[in-house]
Amino acid sequence: MSPASATSQNLANSKLTVVGAGSVGTSIAYASLIRGSARQIALYDIDAKRVEAEVRDLAHGTQFTPTTIVTGGADIEVAKDSSVIIVTAGARQKPGQTRLELAGVNASIMTDLIPKLLEQAPHAVLVLVTNPCDVLTVVAQKVSGLPYGQVLSTGTLLDTSRLRWAIAQRAGVSLSNVHAAMFGEHGDSEFPIWSSASIAQIPIRDWTDPDGTRVFTEEALATIAYDTVHAAYSIIEGKGATNNAIGLAGARLVEAILGDQRKIWPLSSVLTDYRGVSGVALSVPSLVGPTGIERVFEFPMDAHEITMLNTSAAAIRTTLKAIGY
Repeated sequence: MSPASATSQNLANSKLTVVGAGSVGTSIAYASLIRGSARQIALYDIDAKRVEAEVRDLAHGTQFTPTTIVTGGADIEVAKDSSVIIVTAGARQKPGQTRLELAGVNASIMTDLIPKLLEQAPHAVLVLVTNPCDVLTVVAQKVSGLPYGQVLSTGTLLDTSRLRWAIAQRAGVSLSNVHAAMFGEHGDSEFPIWSSASIAQIPIRDWTDPDGTRVFTEEALATIAYDTVHAAYSIIEGKGATNNAIGLAGARLVEAILGDQRKIWPLSSVLTDYRGVSGVALSVPSLVGPTGIERVFEFPMDAHEITMLNTSAAAIRTTLKAIGY
């Protein structure tokens, strides 16, 4: 069978299960439905009334979508034979609750949930969206015993899209001309790779206005970085959740996996001696294939960026140690 035929076969038999029928899970299911990211989409949640209502709502629109098979419910068997499982289920951070406390609660949820999912779909690629996603990627990999590349998180994929959008807005160019990325933790210690960021192959620090004024001063870059790291906070303050953009990012990732598109994106998986970092999950350039992350690349970084990578690794390692992993 030719590679093209194999890819078509993968898509023809593909099934995506989204775990969690909250705002993020339903947004991923909806985006995947309208994009035709998988042949079949299933939605699983322990809240039977909620998930059954969401499934009906999605299914009622399938006259207008490429994907026409939508199933789901509160029985974990809805995940059977999935090609990709995206996990959004977990506790939300409560007022006064620390990130560490939230990590402990959600780690316990993953410890119980992941083996049950793998009983239904032992060969599925697991994608963690539940936060703190880097910490939970390590937990899920340890609990599952799967290869590192088969357990991943969206990590800074969305953060990178936010960064590129902000750069494009300031430069007044199409987003497709912007080449920049966020690395590290999906959280407060994430950081942009400014040393190689560019707009249409022009180094970002050399980009000027028509009058020759440099647009991306160090102050401007610092502001963009800060706004990117804190973007979710302002959106949550305004509408209670961030769901639409992660829905699109999740759907696009599913397509890259199932379609064997050989995309290289910043995604989070457990690292082994990545610039000296091992045993923690961080977002670095990752080649996506049908089995998940097939390869990570040691992207050029300056000394400050390497320091930031180690700071991110230390943050994840501290949390893992505190919750017993």
